[in-house]
Amino acid sequence: MVAAARSLTGVGGLFRDRPKPTPDVLMFVLMAALIGLGAVMVYSATHVRLQAELGDPGVAMRRQLVYGGVALGAFVAGSVIDYRNYRRVLIPVYASTIAVLVAVLFFPPHQGASRWIPVGSFQFQPSEFAKVALVVVLAGFLARRPERKLEWRRLGLALLLTAAPSALIFRQPDLGTMLVIGVIAIGILFAAGTGIKQIVVLLVTGTAGALAVFRLDILRTYQVERLAGYWNQSADIQGVNWNLYQSQIAIGSGQLFGRGLFNGTQTRLNYIPAQTSDFIFTAVGEQFGFVGSAAVLIVYSVLVWRILVVAAGAPNRFGALIAVGVASLLSFHVFINIGMTIGVVPVTGLPLPFMSAGGSAMIAMAGGLGVVNSVWRSRNPVGDVQQRHEALLPTTVRNPSMPSRRRGSDVPELPDRSP
Repeated sequence: MVAAARSLTGVGGLFRDRPKPTPDVLMFVLMAALIGLGAVMVYSATHVRLQAELGDPGVAMRRQLVYGGVALGAFVAGSVIDYRNYRRVLIPVYASTIAVLVAVLFFPPHQGASRWIPVGSFQFQPSEFAKVALVVVLAGFLARRPERKLEWRRLGLALLLTAAPSALIFRQPDLGTMLVIGVIAIGILFAAGTGIKQIVVLLVTGTAGALAVFRLDILRTYQVERLAGYWNQSADIQGVNWNLYQSQIAIGSGQLFGRGLFNGTQTRLNYIPAQTSDFIFTAVGEQFGFVGSAAVLIVYSVLVWRILVVAAGAPNRFGALIAVGVASLLSFHVFINIGMTIGVVPVTGLPLPFMSAGGSAMIAMAGGLGVVNSVWRSRNPVGDVQQRHEALLPTTVRNPSMPSRRRGSDVPELPDRSP
């Protein structure tokens, strides 16, 4: 028993002992608050309809709370497992991600898309977990050889690692999630040392690829219609722009302080399609107005800020790149989801993190935050400023006199290279 315990808590063990492993309480509280608010918004958007149809107005809210509980569990699990252990399983993680993304294509389509695998009453969406998996894989790959400037060869290999899941997700089809994968890659590559010339090449290549997609008629009809509706938002408000039109009415009617909880006309009378998922922010805007909407944006901003603080204080390059990837994932989701409700960006099916109805996105995002929290718990408890600033630098330019152990701990650091 003693030997088994040591294998779990010793150097490299699954639950590695750490000096003063204090979690980021603020991160957890902000995430839990968003989950709770999301459940209330789901109830506000469904209770009238569910009362009329089933006689039970709380069905959707209870389901959302169950997903929220599982998400909080995923956060805790991601927090207690030492994130450095993931470097030993990068290949299995990537291979299993690709395998599941291939497998989902063989399941019967739902609403015209093959994105879900039914597991009992739960609809498992592999692409949501693929985002977090790709963050870990790219961070592990680019952290193996720290360098000030990313080599062209390693840049190309990183793009190939990104291309495979992107192509499979686009095949589902899920254009929004494919864009998220691209943003994750850009964020991590930038933090890993991508040069100006490389950025220019990536921008030119990405632009050429986007033009090719349009010229080759690869997009589905509804995707083309959404893009066309974005460029002319006053056209076809009874058709392709119906969601946007009703969304803008709901948010605009909230004015400064909102109409009050459960008093929003658009929300209560089910005028907005997919309001509990893609358009959940409209319920916030109508019921709590500009003040409430701004408060939600502040919560997300603080959450992203906390993740970037973790990146700046990460004990090694791997942890820093994971935090940057999760920050890119979260911030892009928030920007696109809220932006499409007010017409800033085209309508796409990206959920609002921790608030939109559904389990896969919430659980995956919470697990990703848990991994970030694991990075936070692994930091130097003394707060060695020099070590924090040099976490992103190559080992060849770090201070050679820097101790290899944490102060106040007899547990040596794991090496910053792949085992």
